[in-house]
Amino acid sequence: MKTTPMKYALMMTIGSTSSAFAASGAREDNSGFFVWIFLGFCALIVVAQLMPAVLMMLGFAKAMGKEKVAAPQTVTHK
Repeated sequence: MKTTPMKYALMMTIGSTSSAFAASGAREDNSGFFVWIFLGFCALIVVAQLMPAVLMMLGFAKAMGKEKVAAPQTVTHK
C-alpha cells in the first residue's frame, strides 16, 4: 500500500494547480481608437462589395420572373 501516499501527493499537486486554469471572469478591452477606425473601414469595404452583388441577384430574379413573349419568325428556304 505504498501507492496511497503517491496518490495523495498527485491529488494535492493537481488540486493546487487547478485554479491556474480558471477564468478571471472579467474581460479587458484594450482596443484603442485606431483599432475601431480600422474595423469600421473593413466593414465599409465588406458592405461596398456586397451591394453590387445583391443588386445583381435582384436583377437576375426580376429577369427570371418576366414572361418572355416570342415573336413569330418566318423561315425562308433558299
